[in-house]
Amino acid sequence: MARRKESDRAQQNNDDSDSNPNDELEEEPDFDDPEGYEDDISEQDLMGDLIRQRPKETDGVESIVVIDGVPQVGPERIEKLQNVLKKLFQKFGKITNEYYPLNPDGSTKGHVFIEYSNASEALEVLKGTNGYKFDKNHTFTVNLLTDFEKYNDILDKWENPVPQPFKEQGCLQYYLLDQDACDQFSVVYEQGDKVAVYLNTQPEPSLLEERPRWTETLVRWSPLGTYLATFHAKGIALWGGEKFQQIVRFSHPGVQFIDFSPCEKYLVSFSPLADSRATDEPQAIIIWDVLSGLKRRAFNADKSQALPIFKWSHDDKYFARMGVDMLSVYETPSFGLLDKKSIKVQGIRDFAWSPTDNTIAYWVGEEKDTPARVTLLELPSRNEVRVKNLFSVADCKMYWQKSGDYLCVKVDRYAKLRKDKSDIKYSGIYYNLEVFHMREKQIPVDSVEIKETIQAFAWEPVGTKFAVIHGEPPSTSVSFYEVKTGQTPTMVKKYERKPCNQLYWAPSGQFIVLAGLRSMSGALEFVDTQDFTVMNTGEHFMATDVEWDPTGRYVSTAVSWWGHKVDNAYWLWSFQGRILKRVALDKFCQLQWRPRPPSLLSAQQIKDIKKSLKKYSAQFEVKDRLKMTKASKELVEKRRKLMQEYEDLRKQKQEEYAEQRRQRIELRNNVDTDETEGRGGELEEETVEFFIKEETTFIDE
Repeated sequence: MARRKESDRAQQNNDDSDSNPNDELEEEPDFDDPEGYEDDISEQDLMGDLIRQRPKETDGVESIVVIDGVPQVGPERIEKLQNVLKKLFQKFGKITNEYYPLNPDGSTKGHVFIEYSNASEALEVLKGTNGYKFDKNHTFTVNLLTDFEKYNDILDKWENPVPQPFKEQGCLQYYLLDQDACDQFSVVYEQGDKVAVYLNTQPEPSLLEERPRWTETLVRWSPLGTYLATFHAKGIALWGGEKFQQIVRFSHPGVQFIDFSPCEKYLVSFSPLADSRATDEPQAIIIWDVLSGLKRRAFNADKSQALPIFKWSHDDKYFARMGVDMLSVYETPSFGLLDKKSIKVQGIRDFAWSPTDNTIAYWVGEEKDTPARVTLLELPSRNEVRVKNLFSVADCKMYWQKSGDYLCVKVDRYAKLRKDKSDIKYSGIYYNLEVFHMREKQIPVDSVEIKETIQAFAWEPVGTKFAVIHGEPPSTSVSFYEVKTGQTPTMVKKYERKPCNQLYWAPSGQFIVLAGLRSMSGALEFVDTQDFTVMNTGEHFMATDVEWDPTGRYVSTAVSWWGHKVDNAYWLWSFQGRILKRVALDKFCQLQWRPRPPSLLSAQQIKDIKKSLKKYSAQFEVKDRLKMTKASKELVEKRRKLMQEYEDLRKQKQEEYAEQRRQRIELRNNVDTDETEGRGGELEEETVEFFIKEETTFIDE
């Protein structure tokens, strides 16, 4: 039957060709490369994901770990030892095979081979158990099976590494040497196609650098202002120096979020497009060494976690992430778990590092009859220095003061709780502010109760005050509290019915901007909290962002194209609320001030300078007047130059016009039309009278 069908099909094809003798057969397209063509696209760029998944010669071997230092036990205790070790090592992944070498008498030899389902789990075992103290006489030494081959292949003769050429990067802190302490700021506009960096000189900012397509999305300054980071499809680039040359780049395709460590030693990059379940090598989160540009460690990501996933200690010694019922703290530069294990915290909901000490504050939600609690944990000792139990808690948010002197926990409490099958509903919500006095003995805690909804909270960066926006719009109020040693926080000022939803303290404290952003139409109020004087009020319609400069002298407000598609611009204000500059840019996106490192002056020196500020202010006023005079002279000189250029051009055109007079007369039938009718002796004068008004005046005789 098969042969018959093939013959029938061939006959049918012949019939078709006979019935259509004029039809031309279509030529198949030629997919061959032209002669001399060279493919410059690597396989890694074309099929990176597939290449990472292809089998390797070492598959199956890389997932085997060798544990040395295991107790040597007799045959009667082998089963017990196996159960203890299995319980310990199965935490890191699925164990597919295990082998205990035995002596002729049936006792163990003191080392074990364990095979996991993939290589990444074996790496986690190496990082988590190498050096693990099993008991007082046994400490584990853990290696990958492939390490033995690597160490066997070491050359007998040492070869010196090739020295890398030194690359001069210039002074990366040059911006701190400006005599007038003018700050720099970056501007992204034209939908991200252009980036410019300005020096905030007066009366006009000076352009330092402007480049098209410098970034593909946004830019970000490092915490101390040393680097400017730009985002690209293939990774991140850091720029610095007077000419903003490229310092280093990090390859991380699809990166959308970065976070610097506080001391700028490390950079964390996150790519949500990367495979979060990669088993061979994680690609979602990568921690880089900023100076060398080397990858220090990579992690998989749980996309349900809030950003930033990792939070750093103030000195870059530790970084931590929160997991299910645990807090994982890693140490640098080893990038391994602190003490080789995570901290078990049942029901942990959030955590935050102190900005000045290696102390973590975390809170745990309620569980049946167990109350919620806030815990202060010292590291690396893991000593709980303070625990505060809380009842009827719906949610908590933690706010550290920048100086680390205080911690405020905003507690959302409920009066009634109703549980559905898949949801929990609260009613009768009210709020408490739990203030921890970190510098006092035994860390006392004071409580402030606020019945209304809290919209925003902000500590004074340097000082003892905090501000709270509470109530429902449009009847929101702003209350200021002061915290004193040994006393409950007291309210020092309350403003009723203020159209604001955000609080922005000056970096040095005392001054604050009450801002009503977005839906509140950009209302601004500048307040001096020393005597709570409202210095000025203003409005930047539909403003989306407010940011202080590092010195606290200027404030920028902006309408970003990312938040609002029209009226995109940024405005510069003085700290007293006086508008200095309005700059409208096409599709303006972002303005960021360049940060400054902390001052090297002591607190007493800063206090002395503030006391004698009036003595210095006279000198500053003279400098300001000279600057304005200089700016005025420059402006006059610029206008005079433009006028001279115009006069020269006008004179040149007049001469050309006079030279062409004979040609014009010939073209116009020997009629001189330069003197048009109505001029000279033919000028006619016409008088037109208009009645304006009539007045009558009576004169007494």
